[in-house]
Amino acid sequence: MGNYLENYEKWIQSESLSQEEQAELAAIKDDEKEIEFRFTSGLSFGTAGLRGTMKTGMNAMNRHTVAHATQGLANLILKEGRADDGVAIAYDSRNNSPQFAETAACVLAANGIRVYLFDELRPTPELSFALRELKCVAGINITASHNPKQYNGYKAYWEDGAQLPPEHANTVSAEINALDIFRDVKRMPFKDAMEQGLITMIGAEIDEKYLANVAAQAVNPNAVRAVANELSIVYTPLHGAGYKLVPEILHRIGLQHLHTVEEQMVIDGNFPSVAKPNPEYPEVFTLGIEIANKVGSDLVIATDPDADRVGVMTRTPDGSFATITGNQMGALLIDYIITAYNQTGTMPPNPYAIKTIVTSELSAKICAANGVKMHNVLTGFKFIGEVIKNYEKTKDGSFLFGFEESYGYLKGTYARDKDAVVTSMLICEMTAFYRAKGMTLFDALNALFEKYGFCMEETAEVYMEGLDGAARMAALMDGLRNNPPTAFGGEPVTLVGDYLKETFTENGKVTPTGLPRSNVLYYRLKNGDVIVARPSGTEPKIKFYYLLSATDPAAAKAKLKSYRETVDQLSK
Repeated sequence: MGNYLENYEKWIQSESLSQEEQAELAAIKDDEKEIEFRFTSGLSFGTAGLRGTMKTGMNAMNRHTVAHATQGLANLILKEGRADDGVAIAYDSRNNSPQFAETAACVLAANGIRVYLFDELRPTPELSFALRELKCVAGINITASHNPKQYNGYKAYWEDGAQLPPEHANTVSAEINALDIFRDVKRMPFKDAMEQGLITMIGAEIDEKYLANVAAQAVNPNAVRAVANELSIVYTPLHGAGYKLVPEILHRIGLQHLHTVEEQMVIDGNFPSVAKPNPEYPEVFTLGIEIANKVGSDLVIATDPDADRVGVMTRTPDGSFATITGNQMGALLIDYIITAYNQTGTMPPNPYAIKTIVTSELSAKICAANGVKMHNVLTGFKFIGEVIKNYEKTKDGSFLFGFEESYGYLKGTYARDKDAVVTSMLICEMTAFYRAKGMTLFDALNALFEKYGFCMEETAEVYMEGLDGAARMAALMDGLRNNPPTAFGGEPVTLVGDYLKETFTENGKVTPTGLPRSNVLYYRLKNGDVIVARPSGTEPKIKFYYLLSATDPAAAKAKLKSYRETVDQLSK
């Protein structure tokens, strides 16, 4: 790749750059640190695709890196002989997302690959649905999910509707590395591609088919209508792709009193009303809670910019609002789905659910008590999709629900990625179910704790930014792997799972994990608590997940404090 100064000179002298891009690079000519950051290497392409800040340079999201990645994907499709099957492309509300989507479409068209391009922003799960519905070989979604405004990203999907499997991601990465970013990327004008029939615009007709599949996932279709006069819900898309289809599906199931946060219904990639458009953060609900207090609503729903994640805040007995975490919502939903099916006698045969290894064990307890098989998979919704695909081959199970702690959920097999549209519908339905019993979701959660025991989950992030960030992350993971801690907070470790080595070690006995290789470490303590360490695939940080059981919240917080002190020592 040459050194970063050589790469910088290659870019600034390239005829492929616009005047604005050349001016941007000229402005950093005396900032060697910035040049080093942008031009030491390119963005890494993995199973999660690309993600980075929007700048001109190799290590950033721009029209050149998008085109480069798309040529790599095109080469994979051509090698597979699947050009005629086509690729579906969608995008979210981020700055430059429409332009990046069009860039990808033009590169595919130049390679003779058919393209189905959405006419405006759409939820990520609809892209997953669309490529399955249209029988495409692949899909591309331009989105950085819930990242801050300066980011954008590129997610690639395969024909099953899930993100690229590792072997295909590796092929695309190798192709990208072998291609010159300017010389080897094919392009054609958008107008020419349209006239030659290589690009087809899609929109409302896919929306209707998608919404029909979402509506079919209702467990009790009459639940909302039964309390429609008194049920009031506030919704915000956080300036993103949920702005149209979430309200539409909620109205279709009978919700009469839906109050939207009008400031946040405006599509704006600068996300002017929030610091970060992430429904995991309580502060994004501020405007929604103001409305809820005015109209007397007990629930505020927020979806992220690409509408694959959903967060909720519910009213508590003292009148304030509290967050329902991703883990808690997953447990509430699987319990509700099971309860509703049992009450109506409609439980499908051989039901199963899926969660990730960093997701609360409360949902596993609920499934075990109700005869539902729970599968544990690695972090990433593509692994949930893999289990669904395997069951479809054997035809010996019925998928109930899949979810991960990071606010992503799916019911139904029409898509293979987390879906905030169907989840918003189910949350509404569940809220109506409990409303008929005189309960809020806060009450329902406490009822689960009373039945199955109190559970608490916490995620802590150790950031390692800068040019040496990757090396420091690797050193910490190597240290934890080669010299595994024997205790956290004084509580002995009884089982160590190393998903890179694909092994569990317990009492000196080594057994296989049965899952794909991944750089994840798993520690189960003597008291049953679990701690997991996993490097982020998109940001310079290592995530530590704490999955705790205790007699009450105070006891759980005391254990968490002692465990985190151990992790802090190990991270130094």
